[in-house]
Amino acid sequence: MTSVVILGGGPAGYEAALVARQLGADVTLIHTTGLGGSAVLTDAVPSKALIATAGVVTAAGSSAALGVRVDHSAPSADTFGVDICAMNTRIKALALAQSQDIMANLAAQGVNLVNGRGRLIGPRTVLITTCDGATTEIGADVILIATGARPRELPDARPDGERILNWEQLYDLTELPERLIVVGSGVTGAEFAGAYQGLGCQVVLVSSRDRVLPGEDPDAAQVIEDVFTRNGATVMEQARAVAARRTASGVEVTLETGEMITGSHVLMAVGSLPNTDDIGLETAGMELDDRGFIVTDRVSRTSVNGIYAAGDCTGVLMLASVAAMQGRIAMWHALGDAVAPLELHHVSSAVFTNPEIATVGVSQRDLDQGTFIGEVFLLPLAANARAKIEGNHDGFVKLFCRTETRIIAGAVVVGPNASELIHSLTIAVEQRLTVDQIATTFTVYPSLSGSVAEAARRLRFSVG
Repeated sequence: MTSVVILGGGPAGYEAALVARQLGADVTLIHTTGLGGSAVLTDAVPSKALIATAGVVTAAGSSAALGVRVDHSAPSADTFGVDICAMNTRIKALALAQSQDIMANLAAQGVNLVNGRGRLIGPRTVLITTCDGATTEIGADVILIATGARPRELPDARPDGERILNWEQLYDLTELPERLIVVGSGVTGAEFAGAYQGLGCQVVLVSSRDRVLPGEDPDAAQVIEDVFTRNGATVMEQARAVAARRTASGVEVTLETGEMITGSHVLMAVGSLPNTDDIGLETAGMELDDRGFIVTDRVSRTSVNGIYAAGDCTGVLMLASVAAMQGRIAMWHALGDAVAPLELHHVSSAVFTNPEIATVGVSQRDLDQGTFIGEVFLLPLAANARAKIEGNHDGFVKLFCRTETRIIAGAVVVGPNASELIHSLTIAVEQRLTVDQIATTFTVYPSLSGSVAEAARRLRFSVG
């Protein structure tokens, strides 16, 4: 029986463990923070739960436009707001329950679970240090490194968990920030800025770039920035924060220009660092890039024979879905099963702002830079009957297709539940469906998905 040792219990680690057991391997999974890793315990699951609460508050606050009458004279319906302690209690309980479900599933499948730390002490040997300090050496035929990543910190803006926060510490707040400064306008910063604005906070979003969400489709990013500013947020562009300190009444953030911004709290969302230090990678001769991420190929192999890596510690599209697939691919390859290398153009991703952004395949940047030759069509959601019914005015469907073949090569959806709508377009990209095939497929009326087919019908006549 092949022995597999996995360092890390996040999506990459636990999905790899399940595949390895299905293929008959003896599997030991070593985890430090709980099963599910940061994705379940401190990142994806908690943040989306917070965003869901913000969405309910936002919808309730704008319900008058749909004809909903609220009796403000009744004490129980005086205002729409949030009990942050109750919200955070629910979020942490939900995350813990999801972690426990994963643990139960792994145990039922026969995975040997160890709560501790693993460190490579040879090409096929791991030293396990358990929580009580006991150490054990274990040999393995295959090792998977899936240790994840952690929030990056600025030297002069160290989180204290009370006023200066990283995104893992938000769920311990006992009061809603009166004025939240969010440093960083990438996906994490934009999501939390939108969520806390929806909960009723004053929000200042500090972006070092010339727009919010610089890595996303420019049309999509503009929609989100317009919504932020329309709802009262302050967006500071080309403003780089260099320090944050506590004051008697809150926090003070210093910009590179010397300008000071004051608030009650500050969220530092300035990227991630890989958890690759002090786990023996140098001893094993592992190749790392200049940022400390593990270098892998498309089947998750590292530079060391028999050692694989998956998830955020590799820096390859830091998404839970990608981490899980990297972990599965690693085990399929290591244990001799049929495997297709990771294809990043088939990865769909979402930004859980309000409205959501979802993308797959080629991008506007590819088209503008000439690395993709094709056509694009953008259809606003404002004319969609379902969007009008629900009072949603912001968003669009954008489709990219290849000029000669009419194959759908990419898509952007901005709107409610865009993270769900993108699935059909991900299938289209992966299965190389044509504009004509999407255009002639039935959709429900009225539905937001109707705009996907309508965009394809418009695009089919603009090709060639």
